[in-house]
Amino acid sequence: MTSVQLIDESAIIWSAPEHERAGRPLLVLLHGYGSHEGDLFGLAPHLPLQPVIASLRAPLRAGPGYAWYALDDATNESRLQGADAAARGVLQWLDGVPAASVGLLGFSQGGAMSIHLLRHAPERFAFAVSLAGFVVPGEAPADARLATLAPPVFWGRGTHDTVIPDSFVAATQRWLPHHAALTERIYEGLGHAVSEAELADVLAFLRPQYA
Repeated sequence: MTSVQLIDESAIIWSAPEHERAGRPLLVLLHGYGSHEGDLFGLAPHLPLQPVIASLRAPLRAGPGYAWYALDDATNESRLQGADAAARGVLQWLDGVPAASVGLLGFSQGGAMSIHLLRHAPERFAFAVSLAGFVVPGEAPADARLATLAPPVFWGRGTHDTVIPDSFVAATQRWLPHHAALTERIYEGLGHAVSEAELADVLAFLRPQYA
């Protein structure tokens, strides 16, 4: 499977103009299903100042927004193929983006993509943050290398999240500790959202990455 879902560079929201990006770390934001590039960019004022932030638009139309891969009538195989194609697109875009390092932060399907990108090219990323995310079922090209490198990963989720299937959560709980240096946080009463407590934990995770 060699398909690629390209990133629309004209839709990227940047935290800094091009002349201020050179030599700085890059933090890539990946929104959830049916959302858009402006969603997670609202977190930018609360994130560390060191990295340049780039908030990407997913490549597929989905309802009022966009998606990294389709969910309509999706099988695990089609989810994996769609996530693979989206990951290749992000990696191709990154080929043309000079950065001192690259970190990933995604929510929901974007959180799944933050992990999935590690599963394609773990050497290219310093860390990943997956908020209400999960591991896409199936095998990815670099799973074995990822297990060896075990980069830092923050995985946060709420006890009242009814959007992500329990089976996906359980599979992610089994899988992540064997493929990452995992920081896992569970928030009592939180639904499919990001709370102030979770954001504080994310910041505590990110600060050492930029020390």
